[in-house]
Amino acid sequence: MRHDSPPGWPACLALSTLLIALTPPSAAATLDEIRERGSIRIAVANEVPYGYLDTEGQPRGAGPEVAQHLIETLALGEIEWVETDFGELIPSLRRGEFDMAAAEMAILPERCERILYSEPNTTYGEGLLVLAGNPLELQAYADFAGRNDYRVAVMAGADQRDILMALGVPEEKLVTITRNEEAIETLTSGEADAYAATGLTVTALDEASREVEAAMDFIDPLVDGEEVRSWGGFAFGPEAEELRDAVNEALLAFKPTRAWEQILTDNGFSQEDVLSAFKYTTEQLCRR
Repeated sequence: MRHDSPPGWPACLALSTLLIALTPPSAAATLDEIRERGSIRIAVANEVPYGYLDTEGQPRGAGPEVAQHLIETLALGEIEWVETDFGELIPSLRRGEFDMAAAEMAILPERCERILYSEPNTTYGEGLLVLAGNPLELQAYADFAGRNDYRVAVMAGADQRDILMALGVPEEKLVTITRNEEAIETLTSGEADAYAATGLTVTALDEASREVEAAMDFIDPLVDGEEVRSWGGFAFGPEAEELRDAVNEALLAFKPTRAWEQILTDNGFSQEDVLSAFKYTTEQLCRR
């Protein structure tokens, strides 16, 4: 159903956007305040295998399972898990609606200007979800730059939009969805011809339905001559330096252990992913 906009609506929207941009971030809780509260609020974005809640409400995925160890080490009390859309992670962190995100959100320079990150916990490459049998023979993100009649879905707030546009894919060929699980219906209904997401996300969706599959012989995207690969970390509000530093200390002590490696491999990360998680620091990634 279409709703006509009221007079002056564009101006009101612009003003609202400006006010949001100028609104200072909320003050973050200190470690003592979190301990006194007896719980820490950690968000996930319902992405397998990065961070999600199972059908019984239990935390699963590389982010939450590592986070549980870190929070126990820091004696910060119980974890109050918050499920939200990926696109709401950064705005909600800035508003102080939770203390930390365990969504393995890619560490990107533009995000580093808005929130704080831990050191990398994971690394992962890209993938492409297509209809079973891949009738359109789509194998790369660049395919959507050269084929004017094909559309590709992306998740709101995810960096695949920027990758595709850097490859020359026009914005009008992008279909935005809110959650990963919407991707299957988006493809089967014909709203989009493929879904661009991380390789692990695509594999999980492939396993969830016989109507779709991960594109075979997927060609990793190159932007400015470099293979696109993401490093994910725990995220915090811009005022949460104390909590970020404490989590970092615990994470750097945990990463060299077999237990940390087992969490990643149990969630589908390869040995190459495990080793590559040590390749960059967050400072380096924020400058890339």
